[in-house]
Amino acid sequence: MSGNTFGKIFRVTTYGESHGQAVGLVVDGVPAGMPLAEADIQKELDRRRPGQSLLTSPRQEQDQVEILSGVFQGKTLGMPISMVVRNVDADSNPYEDIKNTPRPGHADLTYWQKFGHVDYRGGGRASARETVGRVAAGAVAKKLLAAQGVEIIGHTVEAAGVAVEREVSPEEIRRNVEGNPMRCADLAAAEHMKKAVLDAAKDGDTTGGVVEVIALNVPAGLGEPVFDKINAEIAHAMMSIGAVKAVEIGAGKKLAKMRGSEANDQIILKKGKIETKTNLAGGILGGISNGMPIVVDVTVKPPSSIAKPQHTVDLEKMEATEMRLRGRFDPNLCPRVVPVAEAMLAIVMADHMIRAGKINPDRFQQGS
Repeated sequence: MSGNTFGKIFRVTTYGESHGQAVGLVVDGVPAGMPLAEADIQKELDRRRPGQSLLTSPRQEQDQVEILSGVFQGKTLGMPISMVVRNVDADSNPYEDIKNTPRPGHADLTYWQKFGHVDYRGGGRASARETVGRVAAGAVAKKLLAAQGVEIIGHTVEAAGVAVEREVSPEEIRRNVEGNPMRCADLAAAEHMKKAVLDAAKDGDTTGGVVEVIALNVPAGLGEPVFDKINAEIAHAMMSIGAVKAVEIGAGKKLAKMRGSEANDQIILKKGKIETKTNLAGGILGGISNGMPIVVDVTVKPPSSIAKPQHTVDLEKMEATEMRLRGRFDPNLCPRVVPVAEAMLAIVMADHMIRAGKINPDRFQQGS
């Protein structure tokens, strides 16, 4: 089975199932000599883990990470870095009664159609629990990027039909996102989002939204022509997140309503540096970064596990049936998607920085 590895030089492989013994990852392509400790990884995993508020699943996983290889005396060795996170609060009982009835909106049906034999407990490999490995790898990528001055930030810009209606500065994102359960930089909008999410949850339903992630201080020249455009690989990375159903770069679908005279970012000189007057292209032209911030919006679907009755089929009896799920679910995924989307953008950026020679692939170097 393929499809568990992402990246060309900075390569990430994740493993594990939702209710298995553990989940984890192997990340290869990290230069030797970079300071790295479990605390660097843990701070990102703590942002992703469930049970943080009424807006996330109450499953109590502390997501304690253990580095198994690739680090010695607090520094990377240039060898594969393997990490593991044990599952300690998996409750498989609710899934025993529905193991033959695929849940609408989940991957249960397609995994059964493709593989036949599947782990039905909590979605198995298709569960959002798989993103633990992505976030851990993203923590490594973020540290590698930070040494070159590149920063990855993210926030919720829409949830449950409530959208942020103004420009939000990077300073607001840094200051506000971790201070509210929606991870929204606009604090007033965050309160309206929270209410709308909880109102739907009281009705036994879930809601979707939009998460925006941004790469700041990106050097020009990242990305390859034609098939390996950096926006193509960003789209691949984001669409590989289970809950993501659409990806927009820069102004995205808003460009469909513009004329060329409105959509083109005018090129200017600012303090002797080439920039663009606007950033509707989202920092990418012809698949190559132009030095402006890379801006990516991802559409997050409503969580598929809902308390309302739904129609499905009993695969053993091949009969139509109805199901009502019981268990521990997220009413809205956006707050937990923020660190996952940040991680995937960081992985793409680190990979392309190495490929473009901006990061030494052998020895860790601090940028100027």
